[in-house]
Amino acid sequence: MVFDGDCGFCRRWIERWRHATGDRVVYVAYQDPGSFPGLVSAGIPNEQFAQAVHFIETDGRVTRGAEAVCRALSLGAGRRWPEWFYQRVPLVAPVSEACYRAVARHRPIADRLTAWLWGRHVVPPGETRTAALFLRLMGVTYAIAFVSLWVQIIGLAGAHGVLPVQEFLEAVKSQVGAVRYWYLPTLCWLNASDGALRAICAAGTLCSLLAIIGFVPVAALAGSWLCYLSLVAAGQEFLQFQWDGLLLEAGFIALLMAPWRWRLNAAANPPPPRAALWLSHWLLFRLMISSAAAKLTSGDPTWRSLTALDFHYFTQPLPPWPAWYAHHWPALFQKLSVLVMFAVEGVVPFFLWGPRRVRFAAVAAIAGLQILIIVTGNYGFFNILTLALCVPFLDDGVWTRSTDVARLASPIGARNGHWPRRVIAMMLLLMSLVPFSHAFRIGSDWLGPVQKAYLLASPLHVVNPYGLFAVMTTDRPEIVIEGSRDRREWQAYEFRYKPGDLARRPAFMAPYMPRLDWQMWFAALGDARQNRWFLFLCWRLLQGSPDVTALLAHDPFSDSPPTYLRAQVYMYEFTTSEERRTIGNWWKRTLRGPYVPELMLDEKGQLAPAPARVSANDR
Repeated sequence: MVFDGDCGFCRRWIERWRHATGDRVVYVAYQDPGSFPGLVSAGIPNEQFAQAVHFIETDGRVTRGAEAVCRALSLGAGRRWPEWFYQRVPLVAPVSEACYRAVARHRPIADRLTAWLWGRHVVPPGETRTAALFLRLMGVTYAIAFVSLWVQIIGLAGAHGVLPVQEFLEAVKSQVGAVRYWYLPTLCWLNASDGALRAICAAGTLCSLLAIIGFVPVAALAGSWLCYLSLVAAGQEFLQFQWDGLLLEAGFIALLMAPWRWRLNAAANPPPPRAALWLSHWLLFRLMISSAAAKLTSGDPTWRSLTALDFHYFTQPLPPWPAWYAHHWPALFQKLSVLVMFAVEGVVPFFLWGPRRVRFAAVAAIAGLQILIIVTGNYGFFNILTLALCVPFLDDGVWTRSTDVARLASPIGARNGHWPRRVIAMMLLLMSLVPFSHAFRIGSDWLGPVQKAYLLASPLHVVNPYGLFAVMTTDRPEIVIEGSRDRREWQAYEFRYKPGDLARRPAFMAPYMPRLDWQMWFAALGDARQNRWFLFLCWRLLQGSPDVTALLAHDPFSDSPPTYLRAQVYMYEFTTSEERRTIGNWWKRTLRGPYVPELMLDEKGQLAPAPARVSANDR
């Protein structure tokens, strides 16, 4: 490759291409013909070298300009797509050459623009340290998820929990037979006792801690992924949130990225496989774009009128106390906030594929949105995981000012050697097109066998659909469960985090994820027939199950369970500023009606409707 050695812009990009092609391409300034004997014999005037780069191949073929760059990257770096686009896609060649000539005529401006867009690192500084940080952050996220579940899993899925996993597995076994191991991949097939559930949580926590310290990273991340997949199956409705799937998908990508070493050492480990790194980029892009697309294509009027945030802060599942203040911001500010949200979710992700500084600005915008969500909402580890997914878009130049040039020349061969990971990454990429197209309300039949592969792999959660709050709820129904021994005096069960007591300040609990409180929010949006687990909850409360009542903040029947149980639906909303100053309550509510009729246990100990009351007039 022959270039103008007196041009600063040329020198910047030649160094970048040299890094990409390694020693497969020799770079020579035309002002130094002695460094390449064949340069004089090529017979190309220096005036042409000053106008454009020339690529001289061993067989004597010469290309120049944009075509020369595409040929060099194709032959030297193994990147076939630039030359394929140049030769096969209409208009790409003439447009590329026109752009090249425009840049060549204005090299000083292009040089300043390059410095502004890429900063000091036009040559990629590498991602070894960045990948190591991402893997450790995945360990942190896993640890949060496992510890959060450890204190809840028995009440949710234990033998005396709301949805016992042992009974669930027996039902699956009777219906699907031997394929149950694929459609419900969980270690609980070996043992589904309470001790086994705790052991899976403990093993997952241990593996996540090993991932954090960087010890046997592949084994640690594989163990974390397997344990969490097992708990997702065991938790049934309580572990079917989008961030559970996101953790498994991101965790699998982290597994592909992890080095096969005893220790995670940024100074000694090879660079991360490019396929795995690119897959992590694609996941964050798809997550953000799907979220914006789901809102825009749902037809929800609050998103289209920019009024969604007028309702969001008090109708979200578990609002913390700052949400009360955010709810009272001016309407114009709320609309502007919706516009900013759409910009960050729907426009900014495209800049993630831009030059270095543009990419960093996009990452900062996405991270800023996640921090604002953390301040005004409780979404468990979801926002922490999203922040972790921002990290692979950074590079090692962020963490250090020194650059090891010798090390920079080595990544090409190391990256290209992971062909099994590239095959897996390509399969995941193709399958991800199925849920991605669904976010835009586009059918996936056109994908043919890819759609079938996606459905077949869905139990593993290696590819998942995303798009939160596609339809904004505009009111807040809350279920209040009450017990009684005589059907005259009713006492309410108080949950730990969901709204109940009007005077109790909404609390922060993230990154902890109270699964039962979350499910109560979903249950209130439907009815008991759509939420079979709610009837099991009522049954356990009538039994006085200590595993279930341990999930609550207050059990008014701690000495002995109630005889009767009922669930009432109230409409909750934040108090106004004046109401809060006057009475001190954060919430106000009005009764809407019963959620389920009064319940009791029959003589066999099963859940049954309480007999109709006999009034004095009927006697």
